[in-house]
Amino acid sequence: MFASWGLSLARWRWAVLVLSFVAVAAAGVWGPGVVERLTSGGFDDPGSPATVAEQRIVETVGRQDTDIVALYSSPTLTVDDPAFRTAVEGALATLPATDVTQVVTYWSSGADVFVSVDRHSTYAAVRLADDTRAGRSDVYEEVADGLRATDPRVTTALGGNAAIDAQISTQVGEDLARAESLSAPILVVLLLVVFGSAVAAGLPLLIGAFTVLGSFVAVRLITEVTEVSVFAINIITILGLGLSIDYALFVVSRFREQIRAGQDVPEALATTMATAGRTVAFSAVTVAVSMTGLLLFPQVFLRSMGFGGIAAVVVAAVTSLTVLPALLAVLGRRVDALRIRLPRTLTGALAARRARRATATGAHTGGWERLARSVMRRPVLWAGAVVAVLAVLGSPFLHVEFGGIDARALPEGAQGRVVAEALDRDFGGVDTAPIDVLVEGADDAALASFSTAVAGVDGVTGVRPVAARNGATLLAVGYTGGAVEAGAREAVTAIRALPAPAGATVDVGGVSAQQVDLRASIARTLPWMALLVVTATFLLLFLAFGSLVLPLKAVVMNVLSLGAAFGVVTWIFQDGNLSGLLGFTSTGTVETTQPILMLAILFGLSMDYEVFLLSRIREEWDATGDNTAAVAAGLQRTGRIITSAALLLVVVIAAFSTSGITFIKLIGVGMAVAIVVDATVVRALLVPATMRLLGRANWWAPAPMVRWWERYGVRESDGPVPPRRSAGALEAPGRAPEPAPEPVA
Repeated sequence: MFASWGLSLARWRWAVLVLSFVAVAAAGVWGPGVVERLTSGGFDDPGSPATVAEQRIVETVGRQDTDIVALYSSPTLTVDDPAFRTAVEGALATLPATDVTQVVTYWSSGADVFVSVDRHSTYAAVRLADDTRAGRSDVYEEVADGLRATDPRVTTALGGNAAIDAQISTQVGEDLARAESLSAPILVVLLLVVFGSAVAAGLPLLIGAFTVLGSFVAVRLITEVTEVSVFAINIITILGLGLSIDYALFVVSRFREQIRAGQDVPEALATTMATAGRTVAFSAVTVAVSMTGLLLFPQVFLRSMGFGGIAAVVVAAVTSLTVLPALLAVLGRRVDALRIRLPRTLTGALAARRARRATATGAHTGGWERLARSVMRRPVLWAGAVVAVLAVLGSPFLHVEFGGIDARALPEGAQGRVVAEALDRDFGGVDTAPIDVLVEGADDAALASFSTAVAGVDGVTGVRPVAARNGATLLAVGYTGGAVEAGAREAVTAIRALPAPAGATVDVGGVSAQQVDLRASIARTLPWMALLVVTATFLLLFLAFGSLVLPLKAVVMNVLSLGAAFGVVTWIFQDGNLSGLLGFTSTGTVETTQPILMLAILFGLSMDYEVFLLSRIREEWDATGDNTAAVAAGLQRTGRIITSAALLLVVVIAAFSTSGITFIKLIGVGMAVAIVVDATVVRALLVPATMRLLGRANWWAPAPMVRWWERYGVRESDGPVPPRRSAGALEAPGRAPEPAPEPVA
């Protein structure tokens, strides 16, 4: 099937290219408009008790949240000076009534809670009209300038949920532009080094551009039917560009290999599609399945990452299997044009080094093959050492504490963070995000008794009624610590456990309650995501390789490499190590949704390299029936490409570690660590060691499944599998005995 596809692309190459460039031109015009249609936030479960509580509050007593906290400060004036009051109230008076439903200040309320200890600062609590969090973020952008004090002696900083959401969205856009500007020059240089040809090096970048634009179009279409978070742009950049480069590297490298082996262009393209093309297709399906697991979660943030990731993977695969082969068919042997020449001294040294190795070994083996054979001579030692190292790296994850996102996610100096820190430092820890407790149907005595019970909960600092209407009363509950910290979450759980007054109903909402419900939602959904991803991956790898052992081994090794990445992330971002170097403030927790996102992305990417390596090993196994030789030859043919692909992908991902948003930085660091570990320690050391230990058992499956795979499995050849080369049971009929193994330590 894939070989026939390659021949068809060679025949219709010009038609494919013309249609592709027309489609990309249209995507370039329409696709980038997706940014304006994306929303901020999206970390809440729409069906959670906290969300239901928020809806009931709006329906009964009206929304009581503070959306914007406008902090006004002056080094010379105090709130008692008429000029200070005039500067603040003059600004607030310009706010449009259609956008703002309430503004509370020190002068309108007379409450000292609005004044700092030194009386040089005050704040205004602003409630916006829009009923959706995303909508309130948009309204903030419209009214922000109007909130600025009219007197130059009074400075203004804007915080609160709507402001922080908008500021995070703006920062994400700036970070994306910076990441692209940082990674692009490095990618160009590395591609030139890897390919040694300007023409070949330009192909992955071209496919990457096609993929990003195509993914924007796909996500814009999705926004027509559902809400999509702005963070989908980040995943499109990471996966779209990264996987396009990986897939192009696989395809172009194999095409050049076949051309250099003497095949003509159509034949080389057919072979390339039957091998590397098949690998790309299976890799893409595996990565897409991993990202599909995110669609099971109700949070818009996670589902948006799933939408963006699936779009990026699918478009990357389609362009790599259509546009790229058509370009190769046109270029033919000119794919090596504009070669990059290394200095003679360097090329001479490399040639001499290869000659010395060939003389010493008596054979022209490569470094990756020698490494594989060295590992396979002592597989127990190597496997034990690698597992021990990965276990040590992953050990910090054993004490992980999950938390939420607050103003500390912003960089130091950002307005939302400045306001939050000032409220905590100068105003005695003003709480603008209380626990909301709505009591409906209780008489005055029952309400008073229930309020007393709430006040007695550990961690609660105060209870006060803030609104009452038609038999419903909203209580604002204060607490110690931050809204997303453990104390507030424990208070929410304890309040929900209190018996409701007789004949009344109680709903508990607010930021802290949303965090409790988020953790519960993830705990419920994560096992189903894991089951979906592992089952689908297992089936796909069986279809590709006809073995039940290899998929199981791949899942176990993925767990080890993911555990190492999670441990490093915990050590850095929760424990605060390297915070000065990386430029972030540790909150003592890891944001709850980030490991889920990393799990989906990294599980798929790990399978990307696994499929590529095992495909070449399978080729050699089918040809020789010698497990040790197949592993050594497979690693020799793929080791350089896998490490090059990982290096290029790390460049794309690591650029996000420069982000000013802490959880985006966490993703960049965690994924870079995981990819480096997976492409080097796992693929180069653990895979050869475990495959040597398992021997012929690597390719085992029950005889009925073997027969099914030989008939329906996806292989490089569409014809029948010779008995000697089938992936049968340990003693498959017709298989020649495997050569005597090398000594095992």
